[in-house]
Amino acid sequence: MDGGCGARRSAGGVEYTLTRRRVRNINLRVRPDGTVAVSAPRSVPARVVDDFVADRVCWIQSARARMADREKVRAAEPPLPGRDEALARMTVLCQKWYPVFAASCPGGAMPRVRVRDMTTRWGSCSLKTGTLCFARRLCVMPPAAQEYVVVHEFCHFAHPDHSPAFWAAVAAALPDYETGRRQLRGR
Repeated sequence: MDGGCGARRSAGGVEYTLTRRRVRNINLRVRPDGTVAVSAPRSVPARVVDDFVADRVCWIQSARARMADREKVRAAEPPLPGRDEALARMTVLCQKWYPVFAASCPGGAMPRVRVRDMTTRWGSCSLKTGTLCFARRLCVMPPAAQEYVVVHEFCHFAHPDHSPAFWAAVAAALPDYETGRRQLRGR
């Protein structure tokens, strides 16, 4: 069945949902819950999509295993603080580092601090609004990792890229920044 809403199919022992779309290629995704979704052009026969999925069974199993491992790590982490508590913690840490970076902050003012539920980043810096934003999950990381992210984001006010000058500024402010960086990469 090639429905536009998503037909359930099976290939190579993998159950998947096939959705027909205006796309050029067959696209395969393993969702966080382990289910498999495939989108394909209307012109591609279902048997071709089945073969595509069957040829990628090893990759699908590997992706599911990585997601399961990630979920185990997340389950072992301490619970996240509430938004207000996370914001208070990150604000205190930013106030601690602000004097070091005041000259490079927009207008010399203390940046606005925000926390969000980010899953792909630990922090971000907006030059336009003078805002530092941090992932709420950063609050459960070791202190060295938290400091590294704060310093990293402050350095973006002076160097909005990851050039050698940027990394030199990070190293000048936090000589042991690699410790915090390693702690983040281990997660």
